[in-house]
Amino acid sequence: MKTKDEIVANWLPRYTHHSLRDFAQYILLTNFNNYVDIFCEEMGVEKPDYEANMRMATAKGISIINFGMGSPNAAIIMDLLGAVRPRACLFLGKCGGISEKTLRGDLILPLAAIRGEGTSNDYFPPEVPALPAFMLQRAVSSTVLDLGLDYWTGMVYTTNRRVWEYDQRFKEYLRTTRAMAVDMETATIFTCGFANHIPTGALLLVSDNPMTPDGVKTSGSDDEVTRDYVRAHVRIGIQALETILEVKKTVRHLKFDY
Repeated sequence: MKTKDEIVANWLPRYTHHSLRDFAQYILLTNFNNYVDIFCEEMGVEKPDYEANMRMATAKGISIINFGMGSPNAAIIMDLLGAVRPRACLFLGKCGGISEKTLRGDLILPLAAIRGEGTSNDYFPPEVPALPAFMLQRAVSSTVLDLGLDYWTGMVYTTNRRVWEYDQRFKEYLRTTRAMAVDMETATIFTCGFANHIPTGALLLVSDNPMTPDGVKTSGSDDEVTRDYVRAHVRIGIQALETILEVKKTVRHLKFDY
């Protein structure tokens, strides 16, 4: 295999155990198996087994993929999805609130992401901003409001660090960025989506408030977030993509030619 197209066309089925024909043109991305299971319950389809590296299910013109955790995995899935060239990819991720305004269970609709993870530097120079597709974020915004909910907007800081909650110097740096939240995937998804000509968006669920010791995520607090907020998070993602599907809107607004 000499070309990128040949590689990703072979690797996407290998990672997911699904042929390219099984993928819809509208994709939900997640880090969590329970999101895939909830999607299947909401859409009335069988849950996939656990044999694939990336669990995937498709129903009613939408596919959901659990690509795993972290920036490198986010880059992998965006490259692999180049094999099917989806019309839109929406990331349903969790994040830690940086701002004192954000509380556990809040939704954040990122307007941009800060590329602190390093992975995206292999795709574009550091000064290139990580931006979502405007029309996709607008569809998510309308869906959230239609459901009687609300959200924060702002920037999210994406880092490769997983254990930093004890590091006061890093936390002080995060505050200087004026980001609303911190995660490990959003900037990579936006940047690598742009590199692969795939319109991307994100809706993040605040799962913890790691800037204070009593706000750091625990197994118990994460269970509470799952119980109280995750199903609604998945439903918003489904409905937002269904809205785009129904009206056949284009979500491209970025100039992909370079």
